[in-house]
Amino acid sequence: MEVARVQAIASITKGMDTIPSEYIHSESERPAATTLHGVVLQVPVIDLSDVDANEGKIVKEIAKASKEWGIFQVINHGIPNEVIANLQKVGKEFFEELPQEEKEFIAKNPRSQSIEGYGTSLQKEVEGKKGWVDHLFHKIWPPSAINYCYWPKNPPSYREANEEYAKRLREVVDKMFKSLSLGLGLEAHEMMEAAGGEDIVYLLKINYYPPCPRPDLALGVVAHTDMSYITLLVPNEVQGLQVFKDGHWYDVNYITNALIVHIGDQVEILSNGEYKSVYHRTTVNKDKIRMSWPIFLEPPSEHKVGPIPKLVNEANPPKFKTKKYKDYVYCKLNKLPQ
Repeated sequence: MEVARVQAIASITKGMDTIPSEYIHSESERPAATTLHGVVLQVPVIDLSDVDANEGKIVKEIAKASKEWGIFQVINHGIPNEVIANLQKVGKEFFEELPQEEKEFIAKNPRSQSIEGYGTSLQKEVEGKKGWVDHLFHKIWPPSAINYCYWPKNPPSYREANEEYAKRLREVVDKMFKSLSLGLGLEAHEMMEAAGGEDIVYLLKINYYPPCPRPDLALGVVAHTDMSYITLLVPNEVQGLQVFKDGHWYDVNYITNALIVHIGDQVEILSNGEYKSVYHRTTVNKDKIRMSWPIFLEPPSEHKVGPIPKLVNEANPPKFKTKKYKDYVYCKLNKLPQ
C-alpha cells in the first residue's frame, strides 16, 4: 500500500484554502485558538564557554532550567557552525532533491518494530488526526547500534556530515549528563552510569514540515513529552516550536547556532521528578519549509530505568516504576498507563 507523504499533499494543496480533514485538529488543539499570541518565550540560555572555570554556575543554571522549564538553549557549546550547517545541508538535500522512489528505498517497514527509516505517521494518532510532517529516523551512535541501510546513500556527503556531528555532539552530551548529575547532589558520573553509559543510543530524527495552506488548523507534531533521557535539537530558521508553560502555549525564540535541549521522560524518572520533561508541540508555516534535527538520547531497549536509588528515601519515595525502556515505549506509543 502506498503511503501518502505530506510533501506530496503539500504540493497538491498549494494555493488552496483547504487541507485534507485528517490534518485538521480539534479546536482544543488548533494553534490559532490555543497560542498566547504576541508573546515569545525566552527560555533559559546557558553559556557553556570555559566550562571548567564556570562549572558551578553552569550546573546551577542547567539544574534550575531543568526543574522549572524542562527546556533550555546552550550557546558556545563547541560544535563548529559549519558542522551544524553540513548536517542541515545534507538533510535538506535528502528531502528536496532526491526522487521520491529513492526516498522510499529507505522507508520504514510497517511490519517491523523498528522506528528507523523514512516515514510519515509515528504513533497512535489522537482521534485519527495526522501531523503535517514527513521524517527520517536513524541511529547515529554507538557504532554497534547503527544500521546503515536506513542512512541515505545520497547526497554522497550524508554519512560524513552525520558522523562528524555525532562525534562533536558526544562532548556536549557528556557535559549535560555531568551537570544534571551534579545538580541533584550526585557524583558527576552517576546519572550517565544509571542511563547506560557508553551504551546510550543517539537516535536522529529529521523533521520536514512543508508549507501548509491552513497552519491555523494543523500541527506539525502534536503536544507531547519526549521519551528520551534528553533531546538535543537544531532547527532551521523558521519558527515552529511551542512550549506549554503556566497554562498557555508559547512560541519559543531561537538563537542562531544554539542547541535546544529538552528534558525527556527518562531523566524525569531518573531524577524522581526533580527534573521535568517539557510538554511541547510544533506548528507549521503557510509559506516556508520548517525543518528540525533532534537527537534523542535513549536507553538500549532492554535497559531498566527507574529513580536513582540515592534520590529515594522515606520522605521522598519513588514516584515512578523501574521498567525496561522497551516496555515504557510500548505503553507510551499505545497510550497505555505506565
